[in-house]
Amino acid sequence: MRILITGGTGLIGRRLCAFLTAQGHTLTVLSRQHASMVKALCGANVIPMRALEEYRADTVFDAVINLAGEPIADRRWTASRQQVLRNSRIALTAVLLRRIADAHHKPGVFLSGSAIGYYGDRGDDWQDESASAGQDFGALLCAEWEATALPAEAMGIRLCLLRTGLVLDAAGGVLQKMRLPFLLGLGMQIGDGRQWMSWIHIDDYIALLYSLLIDANAAGRFNMVAPNPVQNAGWTAALAHQLHRPAWLKMPAAVLRLMLGERAFLLTGGQRVRPAQALARGFVFRYPELAAALEHLWHVPD
Repeated sequence: MRILITGGTGLIGRRLCAFLTAQGHTLTVLSRQHASMVKALCGANVIPMRALEEYRADTVFDAVINLAGEPIADRRWTASRQQVLRNSRIALTAVLLRRIADAHHKPGVFLSGSAIGYYGDRGDDWQDESASAGQDFGALLCAEWEATALPAEAMGIRLCLLRTGLVLDAAGGVLQKMRLPFLLGLGMQIGDGRQWMSWIHIDDYIALLYSLLIDANAAGRFNMVAPNPVQNAGWTAALAHQLHRPAWLKMPAAVLRLMLGERAFLLTGGQRVRPAQALARGFVFRYPELAAALEHLWHVPD
């Protein structure tokens, strides 16, 4: 297939590009970075696209995978930062859909990003794809992001919305940020440790995404998480155990709110998410349990 990927230089995008290239697909990656950097990150055979203006009416893509979006946790949510987050998700998706609408050849499938933050903080209640959106900033951002992608269906394009949880990869993301503090014995529980963390191993994420890409019957909303979320206390203990380090410290939620402002919600709140649609389709997770996922990614000899 000829596939356009936005967000291809990110953590998921880089792994996805390597996988899709190995499967023989032809990839175009939208990125503001220089073409040489895109090729270095995503593979020598990818075709860089600097701006969506290059997606002309005669451009042909069989599939579009829309993973673009500025990191939500890296900076304080000022009004200007919130606008950056909205533009990188909602505005970009809207422009992308207009380009698709103008194209003579429409892609057969559109996989568009979202996140499990869609659900907001629901405590201990399980959330599957039928649950409603929350009301905090992250939830409303995801809800609008998904709504912006819906016109693809009116064009006759198969649409899959990817509600992504914490993606575990030793090469980057949350595990890379946590490794050094935990190795130094500074790993800590957040607040009361009861908030749920829904996660997925990068290999399972890529495999699930690819199954949605190639299955002509796959459409709708999909929770991109493993079937066994853990609470923060269990998460902290599992990471410490895997690295053979203690983790006795606790970070009070009030201190986090002072440090991070509204963003603290990302750490003190959580979602207990079930990948109901993936399981219903018969998808088999290679790493359904956190301990096995960490063992694969963070193997440390005894």
